[in-house]
Amino acid sequence: MVDVANHLGISKQAASQLVELLVQRGYVKRTQHPTDARSSVLSLTPNGWACTKAAEESAAQTIALWERTVGRANMESLTSTLHSVVAPGPIRPAW
Repeated sequence: MVDVANHLGISKQAASQLVELLVQRGYVKRTQHPTDARSSVLSLTPNGWACTKAAEESAAQTIALWERTVGRANMESLTSTLHSVVAPGPIRPAW
């Protein structure tokens, strides 16, 4: 859970609760690590991959709508401005 917590910038307890919820809902599969009995390997289930794909497609459609609405130049300016204020990290916004 340490890796998940660090990646998301949350506590280990919050990461553990989140992973458990995703496992219960069928989005993530947890298996024992092959060489470290204290660790688990997390992987997306087919439902997890489908959800990820749907979220990426929805984000792309929204961004395309924004660009059609404000124009390419304004969208590029918005993107540049947002990148200047978003904290760098492993999870990046879709824009």
